[in-house]
Amino acid sequence: MAMHTRTRRTARAMALLLALFAAGPALLLALGSTSARGDWRNATHRPVGLAPDAAAHRDPVVQVYAARTYGWRGAFAVHTWLAAKPRDADRYTRYEVIGWYARAGRSPVSVSDYRAPDAEWFGAPPELLRDLRGAEADAVLAKLESAVSSYPYAGEYTAWPGPNSNTFVAHLGREIPELRLTLPPTAIGKDFLPNNAIVARTPSGTGYQVSLGGLLGISAGGDDGFELNVLGLVTGFDFNAPALKLPGIGRVPALAAPVGPSGVR
Repeated sequence: MAMHTRTRRTARAMALLLALFAAGPALLLALGSTSARGDWRNATHRPVGLAPDAAAHRDPVVQVYAARTYGWRGAFAVHTWLAAKPRDADRYTRYEVIGWYARAGRSPVSVSDYRAPDAEWFGAPPELLRDLRGAEADAVLAKLESAVSSYPYAGEYTAWPGPNSNTFVAHLGREIPELRLTLPPTAIGKDFLPNNAIVARTPSGTGYQVSLGGLLGISAGGDDGFELNVLGLVTGFDFNAPALKLPGIGRVPALAAPVGPSGVR
């Protein structure tokens, strides 16, 4: 009898925990804060003015962006990508993983310069996560091609729990410490560790994480704060810029501006 009572209590506690984790995405869907309806073919991809004009800004630039994914998935997750240009380059190159490329039999890893670095992602305006210029950008650019080439899932894509676009950008962060990249809690797939690893450095390089296939794990670090991952949904808190991290919602309060390694916002 006592064992059955404990089992019921455990089941109720797990159900409550999952309900709490799902509350944020449910709220966003209820408020209509995602592009849950509409035709993706009519979605916009307009630049939003977060990237300096390549023709006028001759110094090297590296930026990392995140935007809500299209449709109901946007209540849960963002899509992330890196955009960069070397010194004197006239165009930016975008580095990202695009899922439908894999469904068409191609590699999901996309390296292209035909879309603006700060373009909307199917109507969703991007948030600038990282903004490096000059020598700091040069240090990242020196390792970028090698990091892209070493991504172990160039022929695979799974929206949940990974490997997906956020798995790819997290890989770039781990391979390029100079990027010092902290991904938002809504970047589902960032905790899908390469090559079946269970323990790894966080993408920021300032902490460590334990993850079971991106479905269950914890992480802690100087830039990362503390995070608990349950079924890919992340909650936790930030130490440096005090904030809660909530599933679906993200940081509360949000960062006002990205921070580079120099500490300049």
